[in-house]
Amino acid sequence: MKIGILAGEASGDLLGAKLIHALRDQCPQLQIQGIGGPAMEAAGCESLFDIERLAMMGFVEPLFRLPNLIKLRHDLYHYFTHNRPDVFIGIDAPDFNIGLELKLKRAGIPIVHYVSPSVWAWRQKRVHKIAKAVDLMLTLLPFEAKFYEQHCVPVRYVGHPLAEQIPLQPDKIAARRALCIDENATYVALLPGSRRQEIRYMAEPLLLAAKQAWKQKPHLRFLTSHVNEQRYQEFYECYKRFTPELPLEFFTRRSPDVMAAADVVIVTSGTATLETMLYKKPMIIAYRMSGFTYQIAKWLVKTPYIGLPNLLANELLVPELIQEAVTPQAITTHLLDYLDHPEKVQRIVNKFTELHKELRTDSARCISDAVLGVVNHNK
Repeated sequence: MKIGILAGEASGDLLGAKLIHALRDQCPQLQIQGIGGPAMEAAGCESLFDIERLAMMGFVEPLFRLPNLIKLRHDLYHYFTHNRPDVFIGIDAPDFNIGLELKLKRAGIPIVHYVSPSVWAWRQKRVHKIAKAVDLMLTLLPFEAKFYEQHCVPVRYVGHPLAEQIPLQPDKIAARRALCIDENATYVALLPGSRRQEIRYMAEPLLLAAKQAWKQKPHLRFLTSHVNEQRYQEFYECYKRFTPELPLEFFTRRSPDVMAAADVVIVTSGTATLETMLYKKPMIIAYRMSGFTYQIAKWLVKTPYIGLPNLLANELLVPELIQEAVTPQAITTHLLDYLDHPEKVQRIVNKFTELHKELRTDSARCISDAVLGVVNHNK
């Protein structure tokens, strides 16, 4: 069987790798081509183009790269229509993938989209284009599936693979031993995101907040992990510029261990907030973007929260700092509040455990069964 696949960033790369492993369990001779990162390539995906060509954020930044993106979409369409897969799977990256999927479906190629765009939160009219572009939408979260059912789009809730991968009671000491760090220190994780623009907007306030907290509590230690060497170097340059004295340990591709090892996590919005929740860590969600992008998002977004833990809990369970609210002082205030009030932390951990249990499904089997069902239906 031949699979076409495309993931647009680090989180999609990890999900894509798990999907590939699940499919290979049932179809060992699987041939997979498209765009993937290191995890997907290690799982057996032949990447036709570099995943970095798709890594971007916001509304404005992609406009500057539009000619390149249009050419890339054309090249992929040409490749897959001349080397037809049994099914094409788009993983997240909806602004790029949905358009490509629509063209490929019109060419007669079955389409599965894995990870719903946030149509339930903003730009809800996109659901009509999605209905034309996909044969099946696979959602990670239960409330997403309900939205598609209401709009008569074929959908299957498959759960989140991370909810099964991460134990209900993570082992902090084991994570610290794996990182070779002090088993008894108090650690704060700084996770500014996997995109270049996120480093640009988030590095300075995170580092300065860490410095403020460290001055008030000199026993604190800090950890950070980055998706690749390029992001590592970009964040390291900011560290040397703003807080070279800060006791901060750097890692690459170790974010799960860093989350598990930390006592508190400062994290940007996105999949990392869900992962932090599953590791049962109190967190501060902070996110900045260009001013123009923020004004557009403020106008379009219809949900009361941006963080997945708060959306799943349907309450402001952990603090969210957005745009101008992302200041070193604000971050420090929330961080010290966690450190000084262990009873608040315990309430959050208990709620995170409840949400974790709700998200657990046999996701690998659900996903592979759903994809193979689309293939068999279109034979």
